[in-house]
Amino acid sequence: MSRTSRGTAQEPLVPTDSPTPDPDDRQRKRVRWNSDSLVHGDEPGDSDESSYGDKICLAATYSASKADDRFIDLCSTRVAASGGFFQIRPQKDFRPERGRNNVLSLGLLSDLSEEIPDFPDLDGLTEPRNAYEFMQRRPNSECDPTSRRWNASVRISNFATLDVSPLALGSMGALLDYLVREKAIGDLEPEGIRGLDVRGILSLSLDKVMQINADALFSLQVFETESHASIHSTKTKEGLSLFGTLDSTKTTLGRSLLRTWLLRPSLSFKVIDARHDAVECFTRPENLDIASVMHSQLGGIKNIPRILSALKAGKANLANWQGLVKFTFHTAMLRDKLGELSVAGEVDIVKKLMTSLDIAAFREVGKAIDWEESTLLQRVCVRPHIDEELDNRKHIYNGIDVVLSKVAEGISPTVPQDYATSLNVVYFPQLGFLVCVPMLEEWRSGDGIEVLDGWTFQFSSESHVYLKNDKMHDLDKHLGDLYPSIIDRELEIIHELAESVLPFAEAINEACDICAELDCLLCFAEATNQYNYKRPQMSEENVINIKQGRHPLQEQVVDTFVPNDILIVGGAGIGSYPVVRGESNDLVSGGSVRGNSVVICTGANACGKSVYLKQAALIQLMAQVGFQLPNFILPVDSEVKLLDWLVRVHLTFPVWHGRTGPYDHDMTWPSFVPAESATLGIVDKIFTRVQTRESVSKVQSAFMIDLNQVSLALRNSTARSLILLDEFGKGTAAAGSCIPLIIDRARFPLVINVPFALVAVALDGAALFAGVLKHLLARGSDCPKVLATTHFHELFSTGALEPQKLPITFIHMEIMFTTRSGEIIDDSSTIVTKGESITYLYRTPADGMRDRAVNGLSLESHAARCAQLFGVPAHVVRRAQYVTELLSAHELPKLLDEAISEEEQLDMDHASAICERFLEWDLEAQDASMEEVRERLAQVLGLDMDQEMNA
Repeated sequence: MSRTSRGTAQEPLVPTDSPTPDPDDRQRKRVRWNSDSLVHGDEPGDSDESSYGDKICLAATYSASKADDRFIDLCSTRVAASGGFFQIRPQKDFRPERGRNNVLSLGLLSDLSEEIPDFPDLDGLTEPRNAYEFMQRRPNSECDPTSRRWNASVRISNFATLDVSPLALGSMGALLDYLVREKAIGDLEPEGIRGLDVRGILSLSLDKVMQINADALFSLQVFETESHASIHSTKTKEGLSLFGTLDSTKTTLGRSLLRTWLLRPSLSFKVIDARHDAVECFTRPENLDIASVMHSQLGGIKNIPRILSALKAGKANLANWQGLVKFTFHTAMLRDKLGELSVAGEVDIVKKLMTSLDIAAFREVGKAIDWEESTLLQRVCVRPHIDEELDNRKHIYNGIDVVLSKVAEGISPTVPQDYATSLNVVYFPQLGFLVCVPMLEEWRSGDGIEVLDGWTFQFSSESHVYLKNDKMHDLDKHLGDLYPSIIDRELEIIHELAESVLPFAEAINEACDICAELDCLLCFAEATNQYNYKRPQMSEENVINIKQGRHPLQEQVVDTFVPNDILIVGGAGIGSYPVVRGESNDLVSGGSVRGNSVVICTGANACGKSVYLKQAALIQLMAQVGFQLPNFILPVDSEVKLLDWLVRVHLTFPVWHGRTGPYDHDMTWPSFVPAESATLGIVDKIFTRVQTRESVSKVQSAFMIDLNQVSLALRNSTARSLILLDEFGKGTAAAGSCIPLIIDRARFPLVINVPFALVAVALDGAALFAGVLKHLLARGSDCPKVLATTHFHELFSTGALEPQKLPITFIHMEIMFTTRSGEIIDDSSTIVTKGESITYLYRTPADGMRDRAVNGLSLESHAARCAQLFGVPAHVVRRAQYVTELLSAHELPKLLDEAISEEEQLDMDHASAICERFLEWDLEAQDASMEEVRERLAQVLGLDMDQEMNA
């Protein structure tokens, strides 16, 4: 979606504050949307569906020619009813490649000169340090199409993750083409896409599912695809991932639905106890065996929608019919087991299964098929006593050997003895009845085969000749072509059977969908029992309060996992102090607890900070996994608004409408979570800056990819969002971020020709990190929930992020240093002693410590100590510690004093004396003769006049 201020062109669905265009201009149509509905949070009443009509007007709608007919009909009817314009465009207009080219041509993305300041280069001879500097130094880069396209390809990911959204790219490309065509009507010299004044790109999202992009899915290891061990195989398997942990599905539809649930966690909840009762019911001790049998029964259910499609197309084979019959059998067994569950009468999934698994509608399927004969002949055969005509044909066909023997006995006396020593009557499908006689030797010569009077030659083989006579024609006439007629009749009967099944296709599909839901719920129940997951308490408050939370993947690969608590309250930025309900050990006063929106975790290297961040996001995602697929085909008179329906069907980018109050109330089925207890509010989006996926196919450096991820979070996050920042800002040194360091001229006379030396310090990363956090905190009640880790300790010691003034919760992961004898060492020491060992406790401070910001903050990463303990040579560690201390104390000259020989020191002293004498020379004195100047210069340089003359 884009924002534009041009009134001459049809605008897309965007928020805009521009004035209403001239109503007299019939070509001008303005699409208006209340922009407040997409800004960080709104009052609950503002997002009611009844207000949708005031926010959007579908002035023009375009659809691809290959779109679903029902979708086209519905869009046409709805747009016509709203007074808009609907048109079907060729499919090529919606190609992703074309859409990407159109998007990259937007001036919004390609023109960066006004947004990016042009810092002067400190040294014109230096080489470009990265791809961005290289592109900026290109001559006439502002007019260079290559530079423009490069800029656009870098910036596009700041707005949305379009690389994995081909349908969205194609739709945007078609929309831009339409705008260009509309604008060209009134322009004498159309400028194409670059002439469009597009001012922004907003992402619309489904209002009932969480937005989580590919980077977040990768960082959290929701999916992990591993290649086959053989390089010649293209098969893959699921590695260590959340999907692999939860996936014990038995059906194809169940596996696909579980993947969909993890890709689109739900935002809606209603009757929270009812949603959780499903998994809780299956995990009751008395229901464990029944649930296991039910899960086994699901293993017999095949991909029924595909089978029904084959039936509808008339292409169903034996395997399809077997799959359909197995479905009826296993669903019957499943329905019987449902009645044996304890305390399941009010569980919604059980009630839906009992209603949908109507055995009476399915029991006739398969009764007409002869499975033994079908297996033998590898085609669908009809069993006896189904069709009398078919039974008669089969009876004749099965007894045809006796008939043919009698016919052969009747024909043999009429055949001369020297013509054939033996004679057979045979039947070939399509050819009918034939007389078969042996091939004589003389017939193999040039004279050819002799044919008796009244007989006709049909064909011959190496050993036999096949002929027809009047008797054979009579058999063809009276008995007919038996085998094809049997097959044709069976096809007719099977077609009639398929026609009788297809009216129940909708009910069967509905039953399959519910069985797929049951499959996923039984997976959750199995994982709950195996990994000791607990039932989360979902809350309408904007809070993440986890007690003794665990990482669902990390705990599988370690002997002992240390759980930790997490408390984050959304909307607790500067000037906002939300209070949420807490548990008994959290209470501050009146049964409530106060928390912050930003939590910064510090500590030593490899102490578990990243795992702490990821486990919070994974627990939240698991709690929101599962939702019912919407019914996309709606009646024309449905009360559901067109915008809501269109967004559910077509838009790729999920969006939360800024709601902070009650949500829609569709039934969902959340998973249990790895924690002792959890009180969780709804999270609408998860953004991560945890892992960087570099590729030679990308035009961005690793740090630029990190910036894109953060930019996407800043542009799209709301008060309900969760942002993970794992050491954001590391790995960059500013090209223009330098601090002036005054040099002592007495000690360093060689640099006397410059006023000061510029020493580059890696400040950009720390400044960006602090700037991002302060920007989010400045949103106040719209501040999202942020979990961050960092090693930029100077931010806290210098006051860039003041722990006592900003609403930030500081925690650290504890470690312990011990001697060889087991004595605990004070961790404030930086000296590594022999035999010293480190113990990672993987725990955060107690709640009482967490309330005090300074006590929860660790200002040491212990990098040097960790390095030596993990094998880095001791002399390297000592040198690193020494350099770090000098840099921290701004004593850089000491480093410059090192490694100077006695001769070099004498040279420096001599040069220093020359510089002092030169500075003492009064150059503004009265004009002197050339000879006097030469004498004075010789004195400054310490040279005799005679030596100079000789030189």
